[in-house]
Formats: sequence, C-alpha cells, structure tokens
Amino acid sequence: MLKLSVLFVLLSGTAFAQKDWVLHDQHEGISIYTRTFPDSKFKAIRVKCRVNTTLSRLVAVILDVNTARQWVYGTKSAVLLRQVSPSELFYYSVIELPWPVNNRDFIAHLTVSQDPQTSVVTIDGPTLPTYMPPKQGIVRVPTGEGHWVLTPLGGGVVAIDYILRTDPGGNLPAWLVNLFVTKGPLQTFAALQKQLRDSKVRADFIKEPVSKADTF
Repeated sequence: MLKLSVLFVLLSGTAFAQKDWVLHDQHEGISIYTRTFPDSKFKAIRVKCRVNTTLSRLVAVILDVNTARQWVYGTKSAVLLRQVSPSELFYYSVIELPWPVNNRDFIAHLTVSQDPQTSVVTIDGPTLPTYMPPKQGIVRVPTGEGHWVLTPLGGGVVAIDYILRTDPGGNLPAWLVNLFVTKGPLQTFAALQKQLRDSKVRADFIKEPVSKADTF
C-alpha cells in the first residue's frame, strides 16, 4: 500500500467496524482515528476522507512507487522490486526518522481487487520482513499490514477508508510515535490530494462506475 506514512502499514478484516475507533484529529475533510489492540503496544490508525478524482487515477497514484516521496510522509526512498502484474507488485521503502533514531525499512506486497458490481476497490499491503536481507544501520519493520477501501460516490468523488497497523521495531520514544500519529496522516493525505491534481497517470485495469445517466 503505498503507505500512508509509511511507518504505518496496515490491517484488515473486522478492524473496519467503526466500533472502538476514537476520533483523534480532523482537518480539511481528513479524519484521523486511533484504536488500541490487545496484541500490540502501538495504536492502529484509520484515515477517512474524500478526494476529487477517478478510481483509476487514485489507484495508479497509490501504486506508483517512484512518486511515493512526493506525498507519503517520512519516505526517504521507495523502489519497485517486482511487478507481477498491473494489479500486483512488491516494493522496498526506507522511512526517514530524526537523529539519533535509526531509519526503518520494509518490503510490502500490494494487491488490488475490484468488486465488479459496486466498483469498490480494495488494496492490501502486508509487509514481508524476510523477503530480503536486513541492511546495516536500518531497523526492519517486523510486522505490518495495510488496507485501502476506495468507494466511488459519483460526480468524480471517491471515498477513502484507510486502516494502518504496524510494529515499527526497536525502541521509539513516545514523542516520535506521537508525531507520526498526529502529523503523518494529515500531511500524507493532504499531499495525496495535491498529487492527484497534478498527476496524469491512470490504472487501465480499473473500471470506472457507470452512472445512471450513462445507461439511458
């Protein structure tokens, strides 16, 4: 998934129920929620917003590893490792953290699916910590999974529901974790909106919903 702040790599399943999610921050249409899970000391993060774009452009921007630095908060580098198909890829990314904390890295496996009836797009992005050897001086993110749900609302508007959950590995100070919880998601999704306005890419395998007007 390209990751939202790519310290955050995400979750799936029952986490999409609104229950137990607490509104943490809200700014210019971007809502940030947090939730605790018994198996982790780190809070999961959920982002909900709407963007003016097409499904195909939004998916293309998320999958465009080469431009991740332009909008994903904290991304120092992102490199495509393997393109399996237009809807599946593996990529490697380094997250830049302030000194003296070591940078983090992860390998993610992104897969895209689309419901043929509703046109809703789902992007899953689990991390693969053993996919490649660790690098000296960088802490490998040990566990993580990401989940995007992109719902077309009509009129060129898409609703984004993004849940992220991860263990960044090592010992991180509370102030740094809080920085990524409060600042990272808002900056990432604000930058995503700008990236969508500036970008001309599109994912040809994504089908745009047919409006009722088009059926007559």
